[in-house]
Amino acid sequence: MKLVTYRQQGAVRLGVLDGDNVVDVAASDLGAALEQSVDVLAAAKAALASGSARLPLAGLELAVPVLKPGKIVCLGLNYYDHAKEGGREKPEYPWFFYRGASSLVAHGQAGLRPRVSERFDYEAEMAVIIGKKVKHLSQDEALDCVFGYSVFNDMSVRDYQKKTPQWTIGKNFDATGGFGPVVVTADELAPGATGLRIQSRLNGKIMQDANTTDMIWGVAETIKLLTECMTLEPGDVIVMGTPAGVGQARTPPVWMKHGDTIEIEIEKVGLLSNPIRDEG
Repeated sequence: MKLVTYRQQGAVRLGVLDGDNVVDVAASDLGAALEQSVDVLAAAKAALASGSARLPLAGLELAVPVLKPGKIVCLGLNYYDHAKEGGREKPEYPWFFYRGASSLVAHGQAGLRPRVSERFDYEAEMAVIIGKKVKHLSQDEALDCVFGYSVFNDMSVRDYQKKTPQWTIGKNFDATGGFGPVVVTADELAPGATGLRIQSRLNGKIMQDANTTDMIWGVAETIKLLTECMTLEPGDVIVMGTPAGVGQARTPPVWMKHGDTIEIEIEKVGLLSNPIRDEG
C-alpha cells in the first residue's frame, strides 16, 4: 500500500494510492495519524473499499509524508563504498546525526542552494518511518515497529558540514531534506527493505547506483542500536545513509546549481524529484 500526504483547500490530508489516483483517508498527515494511534492500514483499506471520490495524483500538491517528525535521525557512512570514497574504513559504530523538520522539502518543490555556499551536494537515501513507541528492542524485534519506507535526498552544504566535527550545521539548511513522494508500507517490501536498487540522477545522468543490501548497518540493527539510547515514537524518521558517487568525491567535484533537477529513485518505493533553485 502506498500513502501520500497532500494539500487541498489549505488543509493537509492523508491519501492512499489507487493506481494513478488518490483516495482520501479522512485524516491529516501520516505522522499525526500515527501519533494518534490511528490504524492507518485499516483506514486506508476502508477508504479504498468505500467508493469515495478519486483524485488524480498528478494534480495534487504533495507535502512531505510526515510534516513534523519528532525525530529525524540520519546515518553517515552507512555504505561500504561511500565510506571508502571518503577515505575511511568501516566505522565501528554508526555516525548518527540529526535533521530538523524545518529542513524538509516535498517532492516537486525546490531544493534551495543557500546564499552562503556553492558546495551543494546530493545524497540518495532510504527513509524509515516508525509506527509505534518502542525502547530496548532486540534485532529480531526491531522491524515490528516499522510502518513503512520512503525516499530521501540528504542534500548537504559541504563546506558548512566540514566547519566542525559535528555535521549538523551542513545538514539543516532550509529546503535541503527532500522527502517523499510516497510511503510504502512495510508489508509490501522484503524485511528491512533489502535488495532494492537505489539511484541518484542529476539532470538525467546517473550519479549513484547501488543496492540497499550494501548498507553496513541494516534497518533492524540500526533500530536496535537507537533504542538502546532513546525511545522511538510514531512518526519518527530514520534516514539510512548514502552510497558512493556523491558530488564532493568526484574529480572535479560536482555541485548542484540553479536550474538543475535531482532525482532519487528506490526500486518499489518511488521517485523523488526536486528542482534546484538559488535561495532568494
